Amino acid sequence: MNTLTRSHSLQAGQLLVLVMVFGAVFLIIISSFIGSVVSQARVIDFRFEQQRATEIAEAGLNYYKWYLAHYPDDTSGSGTYVYSDPEDGAIGEYVLAVTSNSYCGQISSIQVESTGYTYANPNAEAVISATYKRPTVAEYSFINNAGVWFGDDRVITGPVHGNQGVKMDGTHNSFVGSGQATFDCTSSYGCNPDVIGADGVYTTSGNATPGLFQFPVSPIDFAGLTIDLAQMRTSAQADGIYYPATTGYGYRVVFNGDGTVDIYRVTGTYNYYSYSSTEGTHPNTSFPEGERNVITSQTQIANNQVIDPNCPVLFFEDKTWIEGVVDQKVAIAAALNTVDPQTNLVINGNVTYTGTSSGLLAIAEDDVDIGVEVPENSIINGIYIAQNGRFGRNYYNTGWFPNWLDDDVLKDSLTRSGSVVSNLRSGTAWSSGGVTTSGFLSRITSFDRNQIDDPPPLTPTTNDVYELQDWRQEG
Repeated sequence: MNTLTRSHSLQAGQLLVLVMVFGAVFLIIISSFIGSVVSQARVIDFRFEQQRATEIAEAGLNYYKWYLAHYPDDTSGSGTYVYSDPEDGAIGEYVLAVTSNSYCGQISSIQVESTGYTYANPNAEAVISATYKRPTVAEYSFINNAGVWFGDDRVITGPVHGNQGVKMDGTHNSFVGSGQATFDCTSSYGCNPDVIGADGVYTTSGNATPGLFQFPVSPIDFAGLTIDLAQMRTSAQADGIYYPATTGYGYRVVFNGDGTVDIYRVTGTYNYYSYSSTEGTHPNTSFPEGERNVITSQTQIANNQVIDPNCPVLFFEDKTWIEGVVDQKVAIAAALNTVDPQTNLVINGNVTYTGTSSGLLAIAEDDVDIGVEVPENSIINGIYIAQNGRFGRNYYNTGWFPNWLDDDVLKDSLTRSGSVVSNLRSGTAWSSGGVTTSGFLSRITSFDRNQIDDPPPLTPTTNDVYELQDWRQEG
């Protein structure tokens, strides 16, 4: 073999090696590309099926909302359900797991977890959970069945509703609704001269935001808001705290902030003058004794009595004074006294919470009074319902009671977090000639967001239809 032939063979061998190397590299690239395409296709297919699974899981939540509309409070819907597409027929299933929270055997909220998947890829599942609740009065700062005037010293956070005329002169950040198209704004609403046929929500102040006024709106059925006091009493007698009517003046309840209460029997009170726009001056023909909200003597009848967290309901068949620190969701009522139909609840001092998990529902069959001897800068948290009466602080004047109480006529401030539901006209300040002479000089009011999703037991609802809240998707 000559030199030329050997050189040619060497070049051919080198070329073959290069072809094999580049071929191998090409095959690796092609294999990787094809593998990547296949992998991406699988991911896309998985995501597609997972998206369909999410839609199936949402269909499960929507089904249960429909179910609750037809079978209220029924929590027996756990199980597996076939999901059918209008075009493709049965394409997958959703699995519902239904649980509930309840107080005293009554459901307060329903939790539903819906797991959806397709038959095409059962592993591509989606899990969605939600809470179903009926809307309650906790969503409002005020609900008034009678006409009401919010003065220009007011600062209000949260919705306000009045079934009758609303005079809004305060600062507010949410809608203000009236069930009437018009009302007569007289001097009792701060209109001078009278405005006949004023808008259902009306203002003479630069503080208000008329763009948030709505009138007329559908009235809230106040009778539907009132709680079944007899049923509440039965619950308290069975599992809560219950005290019958006294031969004295009622009870004083102090929340201790540790899941317990101290309870006193009130044996003595002062008798003094007061005035309210709904009842006139006490004493009068209907109320010959005058107001008796100042305690002079008491006897302790319970020390650190434990509130059952499964049925945190306290019921007193007599007038009841309350104050203290609340550390859980709890409801208290003063009602059903067969001897004295005017069963009032008196806020006797600050009512505060230990944290965001606390909440108070306080119901009076008649009035909810803010007492005489409350702190100069009062803090009153809770949802307060005056079922047949009104929420407020009466008008007082110096000389109407013992001299040492004269300084309690006018207080600096009232800060309130929660809701007020008042059947009759409410008010916490009284003025003459534009000057506040009784009550609170400044008032800051806010609805409590923490009570909307998890209200205290037996909080009245504003609608019988369950609403979906707190939607969450896992993963």
